[in-house]
Amino acid sequence: MPKQKLKTKKNVIKRFKVTGTGKIKIKRLSGRGHLLAHKSSKRKRQLKRQPLIQKSGVQLIKKQIGI
Repeated sequence: MPKQKLKTKKNVIKRFKVTGTGKIKIKRLSGRGHLLAHKSSKRKRQLKRQPLIQKSGVQLIKKQIGI
């Protein structure tokens, strides 16, 4: 009997993005949706950039994406 393929976790695809070099970024950070008036410009600016996932979590996310 052939081995079954792993299904892609759809919620992982919606939340993360794989770069061309194979690194994984978070698509959308929390804290940028609303209530921005009281947050400082520095804080909002830092929330713009998409951080990379730490090495410890990369393998798990790639497995769930199906890479």
